[in-house]
Amino acid sequence: MLHSSPSADGRNLAFLTRDLSKVYGEGPAAVHALRGVDLEIPEGELVVLLGPSGSGKSTLLNILGGIDRATSGQAFFLKEELTAMNDRQLTAYRRRHVGFVFQFYNLMPSLTAHENVDLVAEIAPSPMDAIDALDMVGLKNRATHFPSELSGGEQQRVAIARAIAKNPTVLFCDEPTGALDSQTGVSVLKALQDVNTRLGTTTLIITHAAATAAMADRVIHFADGQIREVIVN
Repeated sequence: MLHSSPSADGRNLAFLTRDLSKVYGEGPAAVHALRGVDLEIPEGELVVLLGPSGSGKSTLLNILGGIDRATSGQAFFLKEELTAMNDRQLTAYRRRHVGFVFQFYNLMPSLTAHENVDLVAEIAPSPMDAIDALDMVGLKNRATHFPSELSGGEQQRVAIARAIAKNPTVLFCDEPTGALDSQTGVSVLKALQDVNTRLGTTTLIITHAAATAAMADRVIHFADGQIREVIVN
């Protein structure tokens, strides 16, 4: 069956898409965000999505993350067809399997780092201890600090800890270093790489920074809603 196909090297696929398309609007003003994307991502890989703004990277991430729907085509997560799920099923999928990290940290300013991470742990079926999650990103000693007392890089690492505290199967990161200087961005990417290595979480990172590609197992180049090139490191 389509969704149970292994990758070329025999590993199970975390994600598989076939002819995946997304169109926003109708008629002459319609925007074709994805144009027939075929993609295979094996379990446990760290994957970087590269491409200019408007190339379709975030649209793909949102569909695979269960927060947007494709116009046509199919997308599978393991043995489940995401494109056939209803709203309730997509909510359950996000809750059980998906962690999100965005460009802006979205931390609650009135809560400490520990409390921000604990918020997500409360709704997850099998959460990690909040302190353990902070320790994994090197912030155990900052657990009692509020966001205003943390640097931008530290706040983003708290956001990563919050995402991994739910023990996600997959981690989606949309421009996680976009609001940071290059040196701080490197420390955030290192934290994501450590999480991928230690937890085996399939990790997809959207970025404009081509230098990020060196840390990835797989680099996917997007342009005009299509995959132009896939490089396996």
